Amino acid sequence: MARTVKRAFKYRFYPTPEQAAELARTFGCVRLVYNMALQARTEAWTLRRERVSYNATSALLTGWKKTEELAFLNDVSCVPLQQALRHLQVAFTNFWARRARYPSFKSRKRSRRSAEYTTSAFRFRDGKLTLAKMSQPLEIVWSRPLPPGASPSTVTVSQDAAGRWFVSLLCDDVIAQVPAQGTGVVGIDAGLDSLLTLSTGEKIVNPRHERADRQRLARAQRNLARKEKGSANRAKARLNVARIHARIADRRRDHLHKLTTRLVRENQTLVIEDLTVRNMLKNRSLARAISDAGWRQFRTMLEYKADWHGRNLVTVDRWFPSSKLCSTCGALADRMPLNVRSWTCRCGTVHDRDVNAARNLLAAGLAVTACGDGVRPQRETSRTGRSSAKQENPRATKGIPVL
Repeated sequence: MARTVKRAFKYRFYPTPEQAAELARTFGCVRLVYNMALQARTEAWTLRRERVSYNATSALLTGWKKTEELAFLNDVSCVPLQQALRHLQVAFTNFWARRARYPSFKSRKRSRRSAEYTTSAFRFRDGKLTLAKMSQPLEIVWSRPLPPGASPSTVTVSQDAAGRWFVSLLCDDVIAQVPAQGTGVVGIDAGLDSLLTLSTGEKIVNPRHERADRQRLARAQRNLARKEKGSANRAKARLNVARIHARIADRRRDHLHKLTTRLVRENQTLVIEDLTVRNMLKNRSLARAISDAGWRQFRTMLEYKADWHGRNLVTVDRWFPSSKLCSTCGALADRMPLNVRSWTCRCGTVHDRDVNAARNLLAAGLAVTACGDGVRPQRETSRTGRSSAKQENPRATKGIPVL
């Protein structure tokens, strides 16, 4: 069996000076239109309690192009500008549904520089991609082939802080639904000493990518701090810092991709813990190490890859005491500080803290599935601290007679 999914293929490309100038103008116009539409929608709601739709902002864009001050919007392709309005509409939809915060304005210095093109604004023929308002195709480095017969439905061009150019092509891809190659079920405990600990007892080393380049990054940041603001030397120093950050992020992403792909291929059911990474980053002693581990990125990759390959991903409630619970007898320890890496239960079993937690997560995840809960814990159970994983742990009730 096979499944067809929408998949983005990202490549690096090297634009000509004319193409770079055209894309830079497009990025600026996209940011301007987004901010103006956001301001118009904000004023409409603040003054008149009126919700402005996408169609209304599209009509506003038409009027802006006819003014003398904004006539330069006609010099770039209209499709990225319309896509910016659609992205703003999605942001407001998520806000009204309480899934996200209120949309914020895009910054010229901090916001992502990108533009999205639909099929009417680009031509893809014989492996060459030509965007609207351009006479020559982009010089793309095809690091991996596209799916056979692929026809991109959307093309997104972006430039990162390090000055690198990327193009992402959204295509239909066929994912083969093959059986798991390994044990079939696994519990996964995330940590800092070991990036991941599996219920099988395997520990995956934490590469600590940021720590490996910490001295190099510190030198580059000190060099940047000494430069005069607005000078050309400061721009060069800022680019050097951005390149180091990009190197760290690229290595982290590559490692997590390889790791999640391996786990999905080897197991049919994967159990993880519902970690609140945003709250954990408030710990000033561990925030840097937690950010370097990339737990949130790991979970995101695991979720969509499990969905692609037809795997079961079970998320156990964050309040489940996986570290304090004995995986042998079900006894619950009173306290378990972070510096305690191994402990002995009153039943005599000596536990490795992380391996014990992974085994408890596996058992709790199977209990969640048996009780008919969803893949993710509900918001109410996470808030109150009561979950079926706690109530239905088979080892915790071992030896207790049923009345």
